Amino acid sequence: MPELDSVAASYLESLNRHQMLFETMDTYHPEVMQLLEACHSALQAGGKVIWFGNGGSAADAQHLAAEFVVRYKLERGPLASIALTTDTSILTAHSNDYHFDTVFERQVQALCKPEDLVIGLTTSGTSPNINLALAAANEIGAFTVALTGRDGGKVKDIAKLPIIIKNDETARIQEAHMFIGHWLCEAIDMVVAEQK
Repeated sequence: MPELDSVAASYLESLNRHQMLFETMDTYHPEVMQLLEACHSALQAGGKVIWFGNGGSAADAQHLAAEFVVRYKLERGPLASIALTTDTSILTAHSNDYHFDTVFERQVQALCKPEDLVIGLTTSGTSPNINLALAAANEIGAFTVALTGRDGGKVKDIAKLPIIIKNDETARIQEAHMFIGHWLCEAIDMVVAEQK
């Protein structure tokens, strides 16, 4: 069947695009080491890691928050982390009463402290709700990180540490974000284990 041939080819083409991107992931090593240092500093200071994103990035945010609170690989105590994408009452009430652009900003204003690490995931860098929330966290004095893509959009000038995956395909950018997120979980596990 010809259509099955094209589907089979699309799998290999997708894999090839993934591999091409991941061949460049070593170039982000300095930025992810800064991310690890900021994360460790926040947790050491009694802060928490706050995550948020839209769509698939919202799912990634809550996935990574869960890895911190529960565990990743090593047995350890819970690490303070929260995803701002999981409280449907807040999300719907705020969007109904105010505006979706400020749905994360409002939560940051309510929950964020100067000792926190605030991570916004946006593949485009142009999502107003991500950018406003990171700006609000900057005003509070928290350390802000953007996991983003393409050319970094507006968020590259807002986050204290923008990690820009230089790719134009949303799925590939998200795969890179999750790789960085999983590595951060692994690295934090190792740091916490060394401190016991």
